Amino acid sequence: MKLKTFVFNQIQVNTYLLIDETTNNTIVIDAGCQSKEEKTLFANFIQENHLNIKMVLNTHLHFDHVYGNRFIQETYGVGAQGAKEDVFFLNHYQDLLVLFQMPMDDDALPLQGYIKDGDIITMDSLELHVLAVPGHSPGGLAFYMPKENCVFAGDTIFHGGIGRTDLHRGNFDTLINSIKTKLLTLPDDTIIYSGHGCPSIIKFEKENNPYLQNI
Repeated sequence: MKLKTFVFNQIQVNTYLLIDETTNNTIVIDAGCQSKEEKTLFANFIQENHLNIKMVLNTHLHFDHVYGNRFIQETYGVGAQGAKEDVFFLNHYQDLLVLFQMPMDDDALPLQGYIKDGDIITMDSLELHVLAVPGHSPGGLAFYMPKENCVFAGDTIFHGGIGRTDLHRGNFDTLINSIKTKLLTLPDDTIIYSGHGCPSIIKFEKENNPYLQNI
């Protein structure tokens, strides 16, 4: 797998492109491109590298992680997939943009498919195991790739931190339980690709994350 990371919009969301090196077929995780310049940057990369977008997956449906869903669906004909439990955030997309004083945007498109805990998503050589990790949002998901020894954890966990739970429908105890039961049980050398910030590894977070000590 070839991995490309973009950092998009004012909230600095990590948008990941998972590329099968044989076919150039591509999975997008958390399409955060919001401005015209960001969308152009994304489109140019797709064109210059002859990539074929086959799937768009969302770790959760907060506005900063779905800004680019409409653009990708209208440009490449590929709709996003995510958890049904987070659809509230799409239905109240404009309200949330106003609340957080973010740039206005077209209405969010509905999901084209639902994914849930235990699903296995495959594309060519890529295999993603879906883990439900609620807490930051009720429909939080992580995508674990055993062969690549990595997990795309969204805003569940960060390098030395955890996702916010003071946002609407967040829950601290639920988040800690998700991290403890779904992420810290992965192999210690698993690379964590989060929704914001730099990568980490499971062992580092077990030993150093101040929120995860004595749990």
